Parts: sequence; structure tokens; C-alpha cells
Amino acid sequence: MNTTSPIIPRYLDARSILERRSCFLFGPRQTGKSTLIRQQLDAYPIYSLLDQTLFVRLSRNPALIREALTGDTTIVVIDEIQKMPGLLDEVQLMIEEHGVRFLLTGSSARGLRRKGVNLLGGRARSRTLHPFVRVELGERFDLDRALEHGLLPPIFFSDSPVEDLAAYAGDYLKEEVAAEAIVRNIGAFSRFLETAAHAHGEMINFSNMANDAQVPASTVREYYRILKDTFIAHEVPALTESRKRKAISTSKYYLFDVGLARHLQGRRGLAPGTAEYGSAFESFVFQEIKAFCDYHRLDTPRYWRSKSKFEVDFVFEDLAVEVKAKKNVGARDLRGLRALREEGLFDHYLLVSMEPVPRVVDGIRIFPWSDFLDRLWGGEWL
Repeated sequence: MNTTSPIIPRYLDARSILERRSCFLFGPRQTGKSTLIRQQLDAYPIYSLLDQTLFVRLSRNPALIREALTGDTTIVVIDEIQKMPGLLDEVQLMIEEHGVRFLLTGSSARGLRRKGVNLLGGRARSRTLHPFVRVELGERFDLDRALEHGLLPPIFFSDSPVEDLAAYAGDYLKEEVAAEAIVRNIGAFSRFLETAAHAHGEMINFSNMANDAQVPASTVREYYRILKDTFIAHEVPALTESRKRKAISTSKYYLFDVGLARHLQGRRGLAPGTAEYGSAFESFVFQEIKAFCDYHRLDTPRYWRSKSKFEVDFVFEDLAVEVKAKKNVGARDLRGLRALREEGLFDHYLLVSMEPVPRVVDGIRIFPWSDFLDRLWGGEWL
């Protein structure tokens, strides 16, 4: 792996979040939580539970952090808190009695919940760090590279992204699943994860997935809960409020990174104009929308599909967004947006495409993907 990756400032500002309250910062491995800490909070005490010597010392005496506090200590960082959930009792004590604010990072909320931890009883906010978004990379962003290999920081800048994605997928099975003893049958979970990758961005039929993964449907549901708790997958619920056309209520699931999804699908190479390219492009746009919603504390995006098979990829706030990896958008591509517009639920109906310039057709705005992202992250629709 290329170890000389440039320093990329992240959109999420941990210092501003910690001005008033402690915060859990969750996110999959290698999204950059530790790097963000070094960039933004290096002036404060940092305790990494990946340090085995420190882990052993704190296991023997959880009060060590409290005993190290000084009158000037206002913020403390604990990295990978899920490895020692019992520390949260000490954290709560220091918040209440010493007024210290904590940044507590982790790649899994499941370990905390499984051990009955109440996540500090509302004394801390919660944020999720995503892979890179385009606004963070600026001129370094490369759409084809993002669609092919994803946007995990070390992999985006890697000189061997295929090899590193393979290692990353293996680490998830070993570290997130096996090491935490979340599931006992790693083989079954591996089969499920491959099946889930092929169902990436699709409506989920748990019975069909159970047959493909050779496990009971109840196990498939539990495995999806694991993917959500470890931030490997995001659920996209269905919009069901439409009245003129009855809507489907089945959720979709997207893996958190398009490169990881493609690796687990066993796909290599990506040709524009193919269905595979269109799927990767839709996944990339979803990643941007999901990160935008999380970073701005908005409700998670949903999708809409009617029983008569009209569909819109994503709806959030006052936006209905269809995604097409096409250089020439036609009338057929607008059918879903037109159908949803009849419900009168949203203010803006947009189609994100590969077209070179923006235009408007029958009140529906067609955007080049870069223009859409510029306007989204620029706050035009907030």
C-alpha cells in the first residue's frame, strides 16, 4: 500500500461538535477516524485502545484516565472505545464531576449495545465518519477511480487498490466479526456478505437471500443488523406516503463504499455505458447524499417505488433525485420523477446525469453530476 497519502482535511469538524457536548464518532475501519483525531485534536490527551500496553493497564485500573486529569483538561479522546465498553462508567463520571468532554471513536456500536451500555444516557452526541466525499478531495478527485475502487482513504491513494481491497474485506471478517464473536459461523457470514454485495442497492427479499446464502431467513435479518451496527451497510427505507400510486414498503441496503461492494461482487474493470457502470455511479451518488445527510444531521435518504413500477432513487428533505449514468437523458428517464411529482410531496425534482450542462425539461432539472454535488455541498437545498 502507498504510505505517502496526502493529508486531506475532513468536512466533519470534531472540535466544533465538542464545544458543548461529548461525542461518539463511529464509522467503518479505515474511514480516517484516527487521522481526523491527529489532524484536529492533537493538542488533547489521546488514548488508543489499539495500544495493547495501554489496554492492559486500563483493564487493570479503569481510573487511570481520571487520575491523569489536570485542571486544564477540557477534552479527552478515547480511540476504539468498543474494545473496552466498561470505560464508559469512568467517562460518565468524568463528564458529570469534572466537566470533561470526550470524543469516543469506534467501528462498531454493536459491542457497546450487546454489553448493555446505554451510550452515556444522552450525555453525548453521535456522528458517523464516511469515506472521502468529493468536496474533501477537490482537484484530487477522480470519478473513474472512485467508481472502480471506492473512496476509503488508504485505498483511494493506494498504488495497489485491488490487493488492498481484498485485504480490507478479509480484515472485516476477521476483526469485526470473528474477534468480537458476533457470529459463530464465519463461513456462513462470508457467503451472506457476498450475497449482500450482489443485492447492493436492491430491494431485499430475505427468503431469496437466505436460499442464496444457505442460511435461515432469520439469520439473514440478523446479519443485516450486524452490517448496520458495524456501519458496513446503510438501510434506505421506502417512502410510503404517496397516495395516487400505492408504494412498496421494502427497504434497500447499500454497502458503505462502492469499491468494497464491487470487490465483494468479484467485479474488475468498469466500462462507461454499461449497466455495471450505471450501478456504480448510482452507488457513488448515494454515498455523497448519505454523507451529506449524516454530516448535516438530516434524516436518512429514502427511495420511492410504486406498485406500478415507477421509481425514484433517492428522496430527502425537499429533494427527489433520480440518477442516470447517461450523456443523453431521454423522456423515459424522467417517468419516475414525473409520477412522484403528481404526489406533491417535494419542492425539487432533479435528475443527476453525465450530461455536460444543466437544463430543465418540464420543470425537472437535469444536472451534470459535478454541478449537483457542488450545489448540494454548497448548501443550495438546505
